[in-house]
Amino acid sequence: MDFLISVAEGFIGMFQEGGDTFMGLVTGIIPMLVVLITAVNALIKFIGEERVNRFAQKCTKYFILRYTVFPFLAVFFLTNPMCYTFGRFLPEKQKPAFYDSAVSFVHPITGLFPHANPAELFVYMGVAAGITELGLSLGPLALRFLLVGIVVMLIRGLVTEIITDRMLKARAKNVA
Repeated sequence: MDFLISVAEGFIGMFQEGGDTFMGLVTGIIPMLVVLITAVNALIKFIGEERVNRFAQKCTKYFILRYTVFPFLAVFFLTNPMCYTFGRFLPEKQKPAFYDSAVSFVHPITGLFPHANPAELFVYMGVAAGITELGLSLGPLALRFLLVGIVVMLIRGLVTEIITDRMLKARAKNVA
C-alpha cells in the first residue's frame, strides 16, 4: 500500500512541478519577451522598416561583419533570447548561420556586458571566482572571453553557412 501511495504522490508531484515551472515562465520570461518584442517592433516601425533593412543589409554584406558585428549588436542590444530575432533581416540561407553565431556569443559577452545574458552569468562567474582567488584581475579575463567569443562566433557562422549552402544545393539537385 505504501508503494502505491508513493507512486501516486510522485505522479501528482510531477504535475505540480510542471505547474510551478509553467507559472515561473508565465510570471517571468514570457511577459518580458512580449514587452521586448513589442518594444523592438515599435522601434522598427518608428525608425522605418526600410531603413532598418538597409542598415541590416549593409551590416551583413560581408561575412566578417555578418558573423561578428551583426550578432554582437543583436546580443548586446536585445539580449538573450530576443537577439535571435535579428535574423529576420537576413536572407533565408543565412539565418541558420546567424543563429549559430549569435547563440555561441551569449556566454562570452557576459564578462563585460552582464545585462546581455544575466540568467547565464554563472558560467563567467564560476571562472572569475577561481581567477579572483588567485589574486588576478578580472579585466583581462573578461576581455579575452569576449575576444575568443567573437572569433568563435565568426568560425561557427562561416562553417554553418558553408554547410547550409551545401545542403541547399543538394536539396535543389534532388528536387530537379
